[in-house]
Order: sequence, then C-alpha cells, then structure tokens
Amino acid sequence: MRVPPATRQRAIASILKPTRISTAIALVVIVICGYFADMLNQRAIERHRRTEVMSEANLIRTRLEGNINGNIQLVRGLVSTIATEPDMTQDRFAELVGSLLKNRSQLRNIAGAPNLIISLMYPLEGNERAIGLDYRRNQAQRDAALKARDLNELILAGPVNLVQGGQGFIGRLPVFVDGPDGTRTFWGIVSAVVDVERLYRDSGLLDVNLPIDIALFGKDGLGPDGQQFYGPDVRMSDPVNVEISLPWGSWMLMAAPKGGWAAPAAEIWWMRLAILIAGILILVPILVTGRLIEERQRHASEARRRKAQLMRLSRRLELALDASKVGVWELDLVTGKLVWDARMNELYGYPNDDGERTYKHWRDALHPDDVAKAEQEFRKAIDVKGRYYSNFRVRHPGGDIRNIRAIGAVYEESDGSSRIVGVNWDVTADVALNEDLRRAKKLSDARNAELEAAKAHIEYNSLHDPLTNLPNRRYLDNELSRVGGAYSSNSAMLHIDLDRFKQINDTHGHSAGDAVLVHASKVLTSNITESDFVARIGGDEFVIFCRTAENKEYPIELAERIIDEMKRPISHDGHQCRVGVSVGVARNEENLFTPHQLLINADIALYRAKNLGRNRYEVFTPLLQIETIRNKRIADEILYGIERNEFVAYFQPQFDAQSLDLVGVEALVRWHHPTEGVLAPDYFMKIAEELHVISQIDRSVLLQSTRLFNMWKVAGMTLPKVSVNVSSKRLHDEGLIEEIKGIEFEPGTVSFELVESIFLDDCNDVVKSNIDQIKELGIDIEVDDFGTGHASIVSLLQLKPRRLKIDRQFVAPIVSSSAQQNLVASIIDIGRSFNIEVVAEGVETMEHASILRDLGCSILQGYAFAPAMLPDDLIRMLRVKKPVHAS
Repeated sequence: MRVPPATRQRAIASILKPTRISTAIALVVIVICGYFADMLNQRAIERHRRTEVMSEANLIRTRLEGNINGNIQLVRGLVSTIATEPDMTQDRFAELVGSLLKNRSQLRNIAGAPNLIISLMYPLEGNERAIGLDYRRNQAQRDAALKARDLNELILAGPVNLVQGGQGFIGRLPVFVDGPDGTRTFWGIVSAVVDVERLYRDSGLLDVNLPIDIALFGKDGLGPDGQQFYGPDVRMSDPVNVEISLPWGSWMLMAAPKGGWAAPAAEIWWMRLAILIAGILILVPILVTGRLIEERQRHASEARRRKAQLMRLSRRLELALDASKVGVWELDLVTGKLVWDARMNELYGYPNDDGERTYKHWRDALHPDDVAKAEQEFRKAIDVKGRYYSNFRVRHPGGDIRNIRAIGAVYEESDGSSRIVGVNWDVTADVALNEDLRRAKKLSDARNAELEAAKAHIEYNSLHDPLTNLPNRRYLDNELSRVGGAYSSNSAMLHIDLDRFKQINDTHGHSAGDAVLVHASKVLTSNITESDFVARIGGDEFVIFCRTAENKEYPIELAERIIDEMKRPISHDGHQCRVGVSVGVARNEENLFTPHQLLINADIALYRAKNLGRNRYEVFTPLLQIETIRNKRIADEILYGIERNEFVAYFQPQFDAQSLDLVGVEALVRWHHPTEGVLAPDYFMKIAEELHVISQIDRSVLLQSTRLFNMWKVAGMTLPKVSVNVSSKRLHDEGLIEEIKGIEFEPGTVSFELVESIFLDDCNDVVKSNIDQIKELGIDIEVDDFGTGHASIVSLLQLKPRRLKIDRQFVAPIVSSSAQQNLVASIIDIGRSFNIEVVAEGVETMEHASILRDLGCSILQGYAFAPAMLPDDLIRMLRVKKPVHAS
C-alpha cells in the first residue's frame, strides 16, 4: 500500500529529532564494541566447553566398556562349565547362573539353547515365554545366533525386543564340546541378556544431572555405520565423537552440551552488564529529556482525538438505535417523569405525538396475565438500585400481542437524585422460534428414546444367538474380559461339541438340526447353577464357564450329566434324532490360568475327547498341553519341511517269489528332519493328515519316483516298475488326472497303491472316474494292506486291481501259526481266482519267503531281501545284480 506524502514526512521528522539522533549514535557505538568483546569471550568459553564434554564422554565410554566386559566375563566361565557338562540340567544351570548373578552386574537373565532351542533359563520366572524359542525360526534373532555359531566367537546384538517382554542387549557365546576323538562338536548357544535400562543407569547415561546430550550409534556392534539406538540425534550439533570398543564390534558415542555450544555462559555476564550500565548512563538523560517533550505534545493530541471520537460515537449510537428498532426510556424516580423515544411509542401502540408518558401508560399496555410479574421485577430493580431485566407481553389497541424484553439500570445523578434508564425491543419472533425449538426438542427426545430402545435391541441381538437365545461368542469374550483377574481358583471351563450333528442336518434337514441345537441349549441351561455362564460360540459348539465351582468334582459331574441327557433321542417331525456330545474340561485348581487360557485348555481337552472316540469327556492336564505343543511343533516342522523339500522317496525292492528276480520297487516316503534325522511315516503321517498336506507329500514322492525312474532307464538300469502310494485326498481331487498327464512316464511302469479301507465300497463318482482314467493312462492299480479294511468281493471285482498286497501283520505270524498260514493262503487263492498277482510285504526271514512261495504268493517284499533305501543305494544294488540282505 502506498504511504501518503504527508504521513511519510511526519515519520521522517519524528525520526530526525535531535534527541533521537544522539541516542541512536551512542547506541550503535555501544552495540558494536559489546558485540566484538562478547564474540571473543564466547569463542574462549566454547573451547573450554568442548574439553569438558570430551571428558564427560570418555567417562561414560569407560563405564559402558567396563560394565559390558564385566557382564561378558561372568558368562564366559559358564560357557566353559557347559563345555565340560554338555548334559547340564535346568537345576544345575540355575545353580551356576544364580551364583553368577549374585555379583553386581546388569545381567537380566541367561539362557542356554542346545541345538539353538532355548531349554535352560535363569531366572525362569518372568521368562517362561522364551522357553522353546528356536533361534532358526525367529527372524529377529536368527542371524546373530547363526553368526555366533559359524564364527565361533561372541556376538553382541541389540538392543532387541525380547520374547518375554522388554528390551536388552544379547551377548551370544557359542559352546563347543570336545569329543572323545578330539573333534569339537557344536553344543549350542549361551545367551546373556543385559538389561538396557540398568546398563544405561549404571553407566551414568540416565543421570538427571548429566550436563551433556549423548547419542549412541552402531546397533548390533556395527560402529559408526550402524543405526542410532539411544539418545537424541546430535549429529547436527557438531558433537564430539568417542568410539566404544566391544567384545565384538564397536559403538560410536556422540556428545554435545545441553542447550548447544553457543549457550550463554556465566563468565561473560560481567562484560555484558558493564556495557549495559555504560549505555544506560549515556542514553537515560537523553531519553528522559526527549520523553518529557514528547509527552506534552501527546497529551494535546489525545485531547483533540477524544473530542472527535465522542462525536463519532454519538453518530454511531443514533444510527444503531435506528437500525436495531430498540426503544430507549428514562424514568426520574423522584418526580416520576417518564421519557419515551419514538420507538417506545411504537412498541406499546401509542401514537408518536410527543405527548407526556407516565408509569400508568406503561402499566395499562401490559397483558393482564403479565402485570403482576412485570411490576414486581420493576420494583425489585428500584429497591436494590441494581440492574433491571424483564420479559413480558403488551397488548396493542387493535388486539395484537407482542413480546417485549426490557433491560435497564438504576444510577444516581451528582445532585443525589435517582434515575433508571433502559431499553425495550420486540422479541416476538424469538419467542415463536423458541416455542418451535421446544416442540422440536420434545419430538427429538421421543425419537431418541425410540433409537435407544432399538439400540438396546440391536445390542442384545449382537450378544445373543437368535436360535437358542444363549449368549454368543462375542458375549463370552466380553464376559471373560470383564472377569479379568477377579476369577476364582475354583473356576472351570467346559467346551462342548455335538457329535454326529452334520449327519442330522444331512439326513433330516436343517430344521432338525435347529431342533437339536435348541434341545442342547435347554439341557445345558437346566444343569448349570446361577453362577455358571453358558454360551453358544459356533455351529454346534457350546461353552460353560463355571465362575465358582461348588467343589473340585463339580465340572466333571456336570459333564457326565450333560453327556447322559444328550444320549436320549430327540423327536422331530416323527423322526428320532440321536446325537452325542464330546466335552473338554479345564479346571483352575491352583489359580494358574486366566479365563481366556482356561478356554484354550478346554479346547485342547475337547480335541483329545473327539480323537478318543467322541461321546465322552476329557480333562485338561499339563501332559496333554505338552502333547498339543509337540504336535503343533511337528505340524509347523512338516509345513516347513514341505517348503524345503525334506520329504524324499526311499525305494524298497520287490522280488519274484520263485526266481527271486527283481520285479519292481515301492516308493516309500521318509522325512529327512534337520535335527531328528530320517523319520518314518509313523512319526508324521497322522499329523500330516490333520494338516491336509498328504496330497502334497504324495505328489512330491510321485514326481521324484518318475524322474528317477526315467533317469535310471536312460542310464541302462533294468527296473520293471515303481509303485507309489496314493492317499484318499488325492483320489478325491478332480484335478488329479490333469496333473498325471503332465508327468513323463512309460505306460505299464508305474503302479498306484490304494489302501483298501479308503476307496472300496464307499467310493463317490469322482473317485471311480479318477480310478478308471488312471487305468486308461497305463497306470496299474494295487490294493495295499489287503485284509485290514472292509471291502467286499463285489467291490474288488469292480475295481479290478493288478495286484493285492497282504499286510505285514498277516505275514509275520505264518512261521509259527498254521491258522495264519491258512488265512494267507485264502487271500492268495482269492487273488488267483480273479487273476490278480499277490504281493506279501513284511517278509523278514527266508523262512517267511519259503512258506509264501509254497503258498503261491507272486511277489515278496521285506527286510529278508532288502530294506527301503536311498536312490544311490538302489543303483549300487542293481549294478551288482543281487539283493541286499538286512543284517
């Protein structure tokens, strides 16, 4: 914006006053001299402060190095002891570590991890979650653990988030055990956790009186290239740098004074004070003289300005009163003289004729219903000589009713007389609006009440099962969270699952299933006490939470009553529906578990009850939990093993019973476990079935077998065929045939072994179609474990297999039992009558082989001739052209 010339001239004249020019010159000289003196002093102080900061940083470095090395030295003795006692128990470990931790140190806990799995811990309390931690599976700690093992030296990592909670620096020391032959074998890792906060505190980092800011770099001992893990970022503050040497690697300590290097120092204030005093002595007389002259001029200007302002305010007030339609009145309380302006006459319905108005004019215009109230409020204001505030109605001569709001104040004149001055304005529209708002509020309140009722209904439905009206899973979770730590040591949890419920739905329809669920809910609610809580948490799953059991046996008695009552048939539309229940019981006898953990324990017990035959109850025990954890570990390792291709094909040769010529091999799966070695199917097959990964394992064995078979053929190895086991899941796979078509093999060289119990009699259309197409692709069908299933002769005729395999449990006793010989002979006769070759597995001795040959068995397989072997061992056997007998 452009400044007017007159204003600019006045500003220049004000600045160029003689008093201000002299003051400005003196001020400039003082400032320049003070600046140079202060700058020199500041530089000297900064050099001194850098020396002090370096001294403090070196002291912190010495403490950190001493504390860390002291902690590590405590643990090295433990490592040496473990190397001489590799089979150390938890008690022995606790005894040794307990004696170490008696020394003053920052060690939080020490863990031993044989084979990289933590099984030794002291102190155990508070660190239970770390037990069982596998360093190879923990992404955050695996690299450091493997580096300690591979480099055979201490690795210090951290700070890291601990599995048991909190943060710490972890020193990992590898343990190697000397063998009898002088070789050194890797035993595992000893991990010493240094408490972060205790280390910082003992090293002086947390001292509130520490005059410097400290930042530590080099997480995991990576030195200045590592990440910052402590303190504020001081790199932009020109810090001093100190390297901290660690047993493995280093840290970088950066330090800067709190407040920065340029912070004012007490040593320079005397100079600044002298400069200030000198300036004051020079400037004060000049300023006082100029101030007196300017003050006189200002008072004169202020008087003129206020006069003009008063005139402007008077004009504004007149304009405001006219625009706002506010009436002004004044009443002399001594003479009773009332003065109204034109707007007041308009508000009360009187003509604007400049006629005299009195108190009676005002009273006569009031609405009859408001007269008493209005007069009382007016008299009250006069009596207390205070403010006047009133709302009332006035009635115009034409009958129109108007709402008036009056405000006034009583004041006294200088001669002692009292007056009241006030204003009136029409608020009829505001009153009407308020009435509309009140009606709207009543309507809104009514609707809110309806919404609250609907909300309560919705909340009830969200927390209850609509079919049984029982609390649902959400309600149960809320209840368990609400109970929290206030649960009783006598509390218990029952997890209930209906047996054969799916069959009821499939055979009688969902209405019958609903009737069964309603009946089950009635049985549960009729057997519990008032303190028990029952909920339906799934399709056919219920939970009973006994907050305070009457006695130790109450949960078991309750489970028995429920099982007995649910055995009774349920009538629905003329049908008798029979279901059972499996119950998992978890008791909190020693107040060890939270309600949520009780529910998990009850679920584990229920799983055991269903596996043991259903229609029964099982009680949770620590051994059951251990078994569950073991199965979970094995399940995880199976999935990991599939990803790592740890399931490999072994091959057991098959021989002609008469000539003992090699006629084929059976592909058998083995698990090359990274720590347990080679494992047979008995170890993992059941858990693999529960994980639904049998099909993946079968697929892997088939691909390995056909690939190796083709390689052997190219190499000139004579091998008539290879048999591969196929699971039920694979037979039910509609994409099986397309998958087989993508595999390269010669028709007639591959056989699929199908377990009798999983495909005969109960085959669906998908299974039958897959079997027919498998035969069309040139793959033979063999019936494995014949005699252990429930197939009929009719289904055997329909299947038309190429071979039958007699299970080993029938072959083993034929040497000593004539009855078993007759049974095996009967199976062989069945095969001959249908022109089916008969294979005997489990042939352990040559006596077994001789008897089976005489009975007419076609093919022999077992340890009497050769065990299951790796492909390389099979190749060596083929090259020497003779079977490898087991020792």
